[in-house]
Amino acid sequence: MAQVQTNTPLVEVKGLKVHFPIKGGLLNQTIEKVKAVDGLDFSIHRGETLGLVGESGSGKSTTGRAILQLIKPTAGSVKFDGRDLTKLSPAEVRYKRADMQMIFQDPFSSLDPRYTIEQIIAEPLENFKWGNTKQIQEEVAHLMEIVGLNPNHMNRCAHEFSGGQRQRIGIARAIALRPSFIVADEPVSSLDVSVQAQILNLLQDLQEQLGLTYLFVAHNLSVVKYISDRVAVMYLGRVVELAKSETLYKIPLHPYTQALLSAIPVPDPAVEAQRKRIILEGDIPSPAKPPSGCSFHPRCWKAQAICQNVTPPLEEKESNHYTACHFPG
Repeated sequence: MAQVQTNTPLVEVKGLKVHFPIKGGLLNQTIEKVKAVDGLDFSIHRGETLGLVGESGSGKSTTGRAILQLIKPTAGSVKFDGRDLTKLSPAEVRYKRADMQMIFQDPFSSLDPRYTIEQIIAEPLENFKWGNTKQIQEEVAHLMEIVGLNPNHMNRCAHEFSGGQRQRIGIARAIALRPSFIVADEPVSSLDVSVQAQILNLLQDLQEQLGLTYLFVAHNLSVVKYISDRVAVMYLGRVVELAKSETLYKIPLHPYTQALLSAIPVPDPAVEAQRKRIILEGDIPSPAKPPSGCSFHPRCWKAQAICQNVTPPLEEKESNHYTACHFPG
């Protein structure tokens, strides 16, 4: 976990929405919209790791891509270092990409199999005209050393490396231009548990060395607890709870968060036997037809009439502890 360097937000997200049209009919008109992200408000401070968790389909990865403008938001603003990325031209956004990068989920599909490792890591340096051929080659060797790879292997292709090594290559590519902000989109979900720990420790070391700020997207709550300073819980395109990591795991206020945390096994058999598991009924609703009011109410054991009709705002219920629930706690 990083020590937050300053209270100045590096990233400020307000009213962020990403709706994908569903077209049909004879004229191929928009008949519905998939509300993948439906109104997000949060900030990420410099030097901080904000964990973003939730079930598959909650909009986590779409949020990360929308912040980096890899997906154009439908509405809302994304301020990065004081500038609203949604109002920049494509050329201006491309220029800002040197300062904000992404680590992708699948290290097997995110690396071009036709390229050598040197070409993969050198690509961002070449795109931004970082230096001459010799300087770039020396920097690639340095980057490989930083992430724990042997520079003598830079002429090999990606298929010659293991999953953990491939993810290290992806990390080296992400930090090549020394960005200040990185979106890590489930970077360890496809790796073995022992390798996951190595990659998480590497990300923490790089954060300290390079002063990085992370948005860490994941569905594994144990992983998020290990690396995050604060945690935001998403459900059906919205943040339903946001708090410091220790606070959220000890005193979750939203029923959805309580259900997620109850599913984490405890290594002590005696404690595990006494814990109450919360089983949610049904599946996460379709983002094309979200429920009225609180989107979680069809699965919530606390739901009352107000939950079906009134959408609860994300409010501060305790000190620096925000939740969107009519009956928190």
